[in-house]
Amino acid sequence: MSDLIDRDVALALQIEPVVFEMERGRLRFFAETIGLTDPIYLDRAAAQAAGHPDVLVPPTFLGNSLELELPQPLTWLAALGVDLERTTHGEQSFEYHSLAFAGDVLTFRRSIADVYVKKGGALEFVVKRTEITRDDGTPIADVLCTIGVFH
Repeated sequence: MSDLIDRDVALALQIEPVVFEMERGRLRFFAETIGLTDPIYLDRAAAQAAGHPDVLVPPTFLGNSLELELPQPLTWLAALGVDLERTTHGEQSFEYHSLAFAGDVLTFRRSIADVYVKKGGALEFVVKRTEITRDDGTPIADVLCTIGVFH
């Protein structure tokens, strides 16, 4: 069995924030891919007719899919000594504060919220918290993502 993650080190880990622009074409593609049919997610005119400035960002778009497009998306996990081939996605939860729209520039501030062990150390969990804000500081969402590490 490999070494467990040092919880204190993990909780103190500094993860560089990342910034993403919500591009209308990407949002439409994502919405179509997951089967959204409401035109406020697909068409700017429909979104504006519904009182929005542009198409809405689908709620789950703010999950890990954007971060996984980074050149090395899991450097924060590797920095903890985790063998990335021994990981699995555990769960994800969202707490929304405001809507986001195409054209918004969003900052993702990431930190480790928790590390805990189960199965006598055979399975360890790392909980990453991502606070997402608009470039004007408006809170958009908080996302918790749990990664399982097999030892």
